[in-house]
Amino acid sequence: MSTPIVEAATSAPSEAFGPRQRYVQCASPAGLHRVAYTEWGDPANPRVLVCVHGLTRSGRDFDKVAEALCGEYRVVCPDVAGRGLSDWLADPKYYGIPQYVADMVTLVARLNVETVDWFGTSMGGLIGMAFAGLPNSPIHKLLLNDVGPHIERVALDRIGEYLGKPTDFATLDEGIVHAAALAATFGPLTAAEWAAINTPLLREREGRWSFRYDPGIALPFVAATDETNAAGEAFLWHSFVSIKAPVLVVRGETSDLLSRETVEQMVARGQAASSYEVPGVGHAPAFLSPDQIDVARRFFLENKADGA
Repeated sequence: MSTPIVEAATSAPSEAFGPRQRYVQCASPAGLHRVAYTEWGDPANPRVLVCVHGLTRSGRDFDKVAEALCGEYRVVCPDVAGRGLSDWLADPKYYGIPQYVADMVTLVARLNVETVDWFGTSMGGLIGMAFAGLPNSPIHKLLLNDVGPHIERVALDRIGEYLGKPTDFATLDEGIVHAAALAATFGPLTAAEWAAINTPLLREREGRWSFRYDPGIALPFVAATDETNAAGEAFLWHSFVSIKAPVLVVRGETSDLLSRETVEQMVARGQAASSYEVPGVGHAPAFLSPDQIDVARRFFLENKADGA
């Protein structure tokens, strides 16, 4: 089961540091919606790490990262609109990077800090890339977990096979196993780890279990053409090369979404980009194991007094 959410501090320091459930109101052209986020660590800590999940996932994917880093950071893990505990958008045509960036700007304003570090997995990395490439962006360091401006066609085809398709389950366990099959390339996780990260993705209604995410998130994906995909890639390359902050590009060794060639281009074209490849996993490294979490820890906490 997922980690219980606590609203108040308890006597144990680890529990006192979170997670706490929070919401922020955001706007789209179709109206208002709430974005949910879990917060870990000292709420007064000005050093903030924002962790943003992949396409159909939730902010609870980062519980282990947050537990490991909440002594140094206030860790904030949003559920992107249409996922997790966040509201679904009134008009699904707005599911896309511009809306997600706008929501994250609102979230950062709510946090009342001048800068944030950013850990983005897959879609969360695309949001971070677009946000960090803006003039005067508050993003101070950026970790891109298995994503770049160019996404391989084989990965797009794979995602299209399941995204938004109606699926329900007789039991929670069936849903957890199904979600694990979709995310098998995350790595060799234990049954307990799959349960921890997949339970928040599911909800029960009238005796059946289904995914929480809005099936409408598939509409912009289905409507994309070769021309719009090319324009989106050009925009992301422009954003990426504009990023002045240090960037770490993490790739799963067998990823079908982020190629080694794209990583090489990112390191060559980025202003301050480096890379790291995680052995034995594909798209995307789960960052549940201590060795993977240590990659993030070293990147974010080295030279911690450099203006953060």
